[in-house]
Amino acid sequence: MTIATPERYAEMLDAARRGGYAYPAINVTSTQTLNAALQGLADAESDGIIQVSVGGSAYFSGQRVNDRVTGSLAFAAFAHEVAAKYPNTVALHTDHCAKQYLDEWVRPLLAVEADQVAHGKEPSFQSHMWDGSTVPLAENLDIAEELLAKSVAAHTVLEIEIGAVGGEEDGQRAEINEKLYSTPADGVTVAQRLGLGENGRYMAAFTFGNVHGAYKPGVVKLRPELLGDIQNEVAAAVADGRIAGHATGRGFAGEVPENKPFPLVFHGGSGSSAGEIAEAVSHGVVKMNIDTDTQYAFTRAIAGHMFAHYDGVLKIDGEVGDKKFYDPRSWGREAEDSMARRVVEACERLGSAGRRLK
Repeated sequence: MTIATPERYAEMLDAARRGGYAYPAINVTSTQTLNAALQGLADAESDGIIQVSVGGSAYFSGQRVNDRVTGSLAFAAFAHEVAAKYPNTVALHTDHCAKQYLDEWVRPLLAVEADQVAHGKEPSFQSHMWDGSTVPLAENLDIAEELLAKSVAAHTVLEIEIGAVGGEEDGQRAEINEKLYSTPADGVTVAQRLGLGENGRYMAAFTFGNVHGAYKPGVVKLRPELLGDIQNEVAAAVADGRIAGHATGRGFAGEVPENKPFPLVFHGGSGSSAGEIAEAVSHGVVKMNIDTDTQYAFTRAIAGHMFAHYDGVLKIDGEVGDKKFYDPRSWGREAEDSMARRVVEACERLGSAGRRLK
């Protein structure tokens, strides 16, 4: 598995859009969870995306350092080394950068990557997300235009979010209400402002009832058909001249379906039914974030180990315990295997299993 070049990443995203499948984008917070994600993608024979959040990037730097740029670059450097030992391709991504974190996270990273490109190197990351879900759409797109220009210089892809995702992630909260649903008019506005590839490549996370976190059935009301409505309205606007751009513009690896002008992203998918996921993917979702479920799979294995070997991992009643059970590698391997199995499951649900690019 090698880290994708910008050209390879474009090829991955377009292949998914043409082929009707999506890549799991696995959030990681440590070298252990990164290794688990790589293992799972390899076991599934799938390409994929591995990402760090605003909190995860700081955590990577160490809790005493707590610096998002340092943690992000350390994560990327480690990933570049270990990913080279696997046969498929992975892209690196920063996830959910809200407005208050831009100046201390994504903007500095884009500057670093523009300098890398200027010196003939590949960028450390392949894409970055601007999370404008808490600001008005006009301001969201003003910032997106600025970041898209910087992304072109850095040879990276921009991800934007239109509308709010409910629930909580890294301290960002949103209520579960009608604000969670984007509209076809929003899609037209985005395409008119940002183009459809000719001004730089981006992915769009339109909201259709998505909620971060874990919820019981019935709480989350997904409407994946809304994604099809958005795609169809934008395609119609291209056909009748309301949108001047075209989805085979600069930065796209090849022809893409006319009825899927946006490469879409699915956020807050934990607990979604197989049917809801399949329908969302059928409308052009090429990336689905996976976080809560893999966190649980990793931690559940650790909990199982501790309960099963209680008297080995603890020094009780004056005994010395059993080093082979409290050695972090013993429970770490179990946790990585458990998380890797959940990654394989995600690849199978999204249709990317067995479809890595040659």
